[in-house]
Amino acid sequence: MEIFKTCFLMVVLMLLFVFVGGYVGGQQGMIIAFLVALGMNFFSYFFSDKLVLKHYNAVEVSEKNAKGLYAIVRRLSQNAGLPMPKVYIIPERAPNAFATGRNPSHAAVAITEGLLNLLNENEIEGVLAHELSHVRHYDILTGSIAAVMAGAIAMLANFAKFGAASGSNRNTQKGNAAIMLIIALIMPLAATIIQMAISREREYKADKGAALLTGHPEWLESALNKLENYSNSYTMQNASPQSAHMFIVNPFGDIKNTLSTIFRTHPSTSDRIAELKKIGMQLKNR
Repeated sequence: MEIFKTCFLMVVLMLLFVFVGGYVGGQQGMIIAFLVALGMNFFSYFFSDKLVLKHYNAVEVSEKNAKGLYAIVRRLSQNAGLPMPKVYIIPERAPNAFATGRNPSHAAVAITEGLLNLLNENEIEGVLAHELSHVRHYDILTGSIAAVMAGAIAMLANFAKFGAASGSNRNTQKGNAAIMLIIALIMPLAATIIQMAISREREYKADKGAALLTGHPEWLESALNKLENYSNSYTMQNASPQSAHMFIVNPFGDIKNTLSTIFRTHPSTSDRIAELKKIGMQLKNR
């Protein structure tokens, strides 16, 4: 089912590319947009993880130079029946983490130096269990593709703005110019909605998966509390809106205004903690 959802997402975004390409450049624009979308889907499938890791200056570590961290990931992977993913550390003060890759055999988990400094060992294990749950559910591929596609949608929006501006001085093209302007305004919103739809439900599922994998929902609960409190004061230096949905907590910190809250890519931390408490009660009653 998750693979089907990912393929469906890729097809929808491809059609969106072709639609906008047609308005910007007619039939030729549609063909170019189709070829670009094909290329981006191919690139996203095979290389989106490397692109995201490079963007955040992630450094791969091994058992030799990160023994404790590596041991936690290996133990959780074995318990989850997953291949050992690559492990990365991001040289970043703000505490956060994400997983990426096209499938469990080509997966990577990345955590910031800030997270290692802020959390204790149990809380780190809760966070890593959350990320490995994303790996198990193939969320990593969808999230990585959405990150690349969101950037491409932003690029298309700029093209549409350019097309609207260039056509606005010709009466015969005013209709198309108006449509392209509308597209330019709607495209970023569409990207946000796609990221929101991908992220919110999957965060809850990954939280539950982490709770069941560790047997201690309170570990992740405590970690989320600390991460939320810290993120209210600090944001990640290289954070981008296109990849924000991939992180365990929003890298831009807490969102206060009502409109932004509606379109936030993450469920509220209080809601996530409430769900973890319910899972904790269920585990106790078994």
